[in-house]
Amino acid sequence: MVNIIASIYKPLLQKVMKLAGVRPQTVEIEPGTVMNFWVPTEPTRKSKNHKETSCSKQNKPALVLLHGFAVDGILTWQFQVPSLTSKYAVYVPDLLFFGGSHTDRAERSTEFQAECVAKGLMKLGVERCMVVGFSYGGMIGFKMAKLYPDLVESMVVSCSVLALTESITADCLERIGFNCWSDFLLPNSAEGIKVMLSIGSCKLPWLPNCFYEDYLEVMFNHRKEKGQLLEALVIKDKDFTVPHFSQRIHLLWGENDKIFNMESAHNLKRQLGDKTTLKSIEKAGHLAQLDRPCVYNRCLKKILASLESDGHGHQE
Repeated sequence: MVNIIASIYKPLLQKVMKLAGVRPQTVEIEPGTVMNFWVPTEPTRKSKNHKETSCSKQNKPALVLLHGFAVDGILTWQFQVPSLTSKYAVYVPDLLFFGGSHTDRAERSTEFQAECVAKGLMKLGVERCMVVGFSYGGMIGFKMAKLYPDLVESMVVSCSVLALTESITADCLERIGFNCWSDFLLPNSAEGIKVMLSIGSCKLPWLPNCFYEDYLEVMFNHRKEKGQLLEALVIKDKDFTVPHFSQRIHLLWGENDKIFNMESAHNLKRQLGDKTTLKSIEKAGHLAQLDRPCVYNRCLKKILASLESDGHGHQE
């Protein structure tokens, strides 16, 4: 039987993305580590250091979209990319063990993911960028901002935390009714997929059972490595300290997020300080960018415009 997601939806989505102005490109981060990036499709030229750089990057701010844990970059940001490419040079990496990205190294930390994304962007000629991170991608975005302040000018973070401490993990898992993150985020049945998406969404639309079966078949490769990523994500409370960020950070949240609820959002805002702003979207859950894409896009573009007006977001 034909897998609808693999055979029809993903190829169609890839064509839409290409029409929107991005194309896939494989980047070797180091021997044994490869990342897939969706990058601007504008004609390229060779710079003085012989890197391929997009001509458009001279007048378009670079914008990096970091996906969450359940799916790859383009599926996460499918409603945002077409809305953003006219004004921004959009880059959408597939994080390691998602999409076409993989490594033969045993490292599974968010620091390593952040390093790989940053090195990939620099190999693509990106010198300065704004980062939008959702959930797992938000945690990696925070690491990028800390490790590469000259690369990351500012951030927009949706439904995420600075780090998954043991206490945050316990609160979240109790709230959604799971014993560990792997049970929730790496389901092994179509029913498990349905539960995961229903918790992530404010109101999950009706979908036929074959959708969940196809989703399970396509989206959960590298199960062992993804389980290791989740294990590495949780840290002891005593090992966590709130970092200081030089960048401006905006929080954009689904008001009905069941995983990282509005209390989590307000806690994060307090941790980040008074310069951080928080905007919530009504009738949107953890998957706010999919629940209410038009509202999310409108809010995101307004935030990005405010960063530009302050002199942020442009390449130097």
